[in-house]
Amino acid sequence: MSWEGEVEGIHQRRALVAAQGGATAVEQQHARGKLSVRERVETLLDKGSFREYGRVAGGAVLDDSGDIESFTPANYLVGFGKINARPVVVGGEDFTVKGGSPNASGLRKSVYAEHLAVTYRTPLLRLLEGGGGSVGSGDEDPKKPRTVGEPVYSAPRFAIIADAMSKIPIASAALGPVAGFPAGRLVASHFSVMARGTSQIMIGGPALVKRALGRDLSKEELGGVAVHAKSGVVDNIAEDEYDALVQMRQFLSYLPQNVWETAPRISCTDPLDRCEDALASIVPRNRRHPFDMFALVNHVVDRDSFFPMTRAFGPGLIVGLARVNGQPVGITANDCRYYAGAMTAEAAQKMRRMIELCDTFHLPIVNFVDEPGFMIGPDAESAATIRYGMAAVAAAAQAQVPWASIRVRKSFGVAGAAHYGPDAYILDWPSAESGALPLEGGVAVAFHRQIAAADDPDALRAELEAKFERSRSPYRAAESFAVHDVIDPRETRPLLCDWIELSQARLAGLTGETRFGMRP
Repeated sequence: MSWEGEVEGIHQRRALVAAQGGATAVEQQHARGKLSVRERVETLLDKGSFREYGRVAGGAVLDDSGDIESFTPANYLVGFGKINARPVVVGGEDFTVKGGSPNASGLRKSVYAEHLAVTYRTPLLRLLEGGGGSVGSGDEDPKKPRTVGEPVYSAPRFAIIADAMSKIPIASAALGPVAGFPAGRLVASHFSVMARGTSQIMIGGPALVKRALGRDLSKEELGGVAVHAKSGVVDNIAEDEYDALVQMRQFLSYLPQNVWETAPRISCTDPLDRCEDALASIVPRNRRHPFDMFALVNHVVDRDSFFPMTRAFGPGLIVGLARVNGQPVGITANDCRYYAGAMTAEAAQKMRRMIELCDTFHLPIVNFVDEPGFMIGPDAESAATIRYGMAAVAAAAQAQVPWASIRVRKSFGVAGAAHYGPDAYILDWPSAESGALPLEGGVAVAFHRQIAAADDPDALRAELEAKFERSRSPYRAAESFAVHDVIDPRETRPLLCDWIELSQARLAGLTGETRFGMRP
């Protein structure tokens, strides 16, 4: 006697699961300008590499003969795949079933995603579109006995999400409305991206906000791109779903499989001795004049390798990933076009997060310094700038990865300490200046009485500033061996490429979990 009947039932269920919420629901998804979750997975992964877990998960209603009368698939997809031939775990909500709000088997699969990735030590990619639970879930008969909550001996539900951030790279994309628990998952990532026009991220949706706060707002007004490009909730904005998936693949290319492995160094086709003439004049002699730090970074790192992140949040600090001599590195750089590059509360949060990302996955940090100090004023005080700033300083002081600091222009005050890790390789450009305060601030503080008593305070201030400017020397720090060298700016790339080569033995000894695991 064979098992053909049962085997047929397996294939029938697989077909029903693959159909998702049905042809009409999938068509409605397309009409909204969005892919289905299965289409997203196939687009994200190497062709034909997806291996699904839970291929028959769902809820079947059987008739008296034991045949399927109706079937609701689990509305979460999870499994293994490959990106650039490297194994990954991918998971995501199926919005065509119950709007992505988890059904019973879908919830179990979603909870399993982090466990699966951590167990096999592979990166995790989340494709998010859905909400948390609803009051209508579960048994609604008040007279029927119910089991409520988790047993007291259960592990904390969110422990695996926190643990995963210290062990494996996690990238998440908001590809539709993302609310409640999925929104929490989104930010519990090392990289997050949202698709313009089709995605929103909310703690609670419009109906809940209207009921609780009496405000009638659309999903876009609550948590669209205009909100979260500047809120810091996501790292990047994608033009559409395809761009979001491309960015996830690009982010992952800089990261190791897990913290026990080293980042993938590739062969460098960009000349290691490339010296860009533009670097010799990119910094204006007048310190009040801005310059393009993005251009500077791109002149130094391997060509076309810079992947900037979180551009609209705390724009006075540039952060991202790049390669130098084929080695993935974290990039931080002050952008003097915003608040002169001063460290705001938002910029400090970016700095801490980038340091922790690099420390977690053992990526060297290359820091282009033009730091005038902490932002000052009433707005800075109310934003708790000093607290966030000192968190960044502490993260730098305890970092374990190789660190290179290129002092391009300014490096002042306590905020300047966030730009130097222990044993940092420090190079000065001729335009570099450092100290407790910038020249203008130092003159204002040290000579405030004389300036206030002068017949022409502005003239005296300008005279004093000019006097001290004439006495400034680009060589003194190097002559005192307070930095490793003062260099022709055009030498920056060759020297960093040499430093990367020398750092390889140190990087090889840094694998494993860090002392301080990264958190959202």
